[in-house]
Amino acid sequence: MTLAKAIRIRVVALAVALLACCLWPSASVAQAPLPAVPDVRIAVEGAYPPFNYLDQAGELQGFEPELAKTLCAAAHLRCTLVVREWDGMIRGLINREYDAIMSSLEITKKRQKRIAFSRPYYRVPSAFVGKQDAEPRETSPAGLAGLRIGVVDRSPQAAFLKDLYTESEIVPFAKIDEANLDLLMDRLDLVLGDKLALARFLESREGACCKFVGDAPQAPAYFDSGVGIGFRKEDTELVEAFDRAIGQVLTDGTYDEIRKRHFSIDLRP
Repeated sequence: MTLAKAIRIRVVALAVALLACCLWPSASVAQAPLPAVPDVRIAVEGAYPPFNYLDQAGELQGFEPELAKTLCAAAHLRCTLVVREWDGMIRGLINREYDAIMSSLEITKKRQKRIAFSRPYYRVPSAFVGKQDAEPRETSPAGLAGLRIGVVDRSPQAAFLKDLYTESEIVPFAKIDEANLDLLMDRLDLVLGDKLALARFLESREGACCKFVGDAPQAPAYFDSGVGIGFRKEDTELVEAFDRAIGQVLTDGTYDEIRKRHFSIDLRP
């Protein structure tokens, strides 16, 4: 029996059981055991803290392993997390070495030609940081006109600023740390970058100078579509099961509880 067929049978069995309970709530109905589901093997790199990493005992820890276990429980699936190297991870999925990838795999058009993705389960926004005494401003092009904005050269954020923030002075840097240093020395008004990287700067001793001014406006043409779980294209039932589970944990607050244990910023997709 294929994994997809086993999941489909189990979903139908669960629906029948729920219907029976609703129609005959007081009746003593003998229930047959649900059909067994093969382990859903989920590949994780284990080398990208705090998203995923191995502890001293060699056990997977981090945001993604914790969320994966929660999603499997919500989907009524039995899952096993397996550690695999990043290189060749998609090839291993296609070759049926495991059934899913949950290892900060960005959803891109190139990857979508090879595999299927769940709906995004996290997205790291781009954000502006400025000095603590910076006046509140809209982060639109008009709101930041005339300001000096530092950004990593040849990054998605750099292209975004170059194309849309034509009334601002865009200052490129080789590294985000160099831009942060110029902000600290008052040679910039703002820095635009990956919000997670900027959060680490703000949490450092040097970052006490500064604060988040606001997230960059949504711009799908420049920024990625988020991170999703990778599946083989034919495993549509498995994709649907995890899509429902992601929606459930986002709605019932479980997602935020898990996220807060690992990050100080919001990563909701």
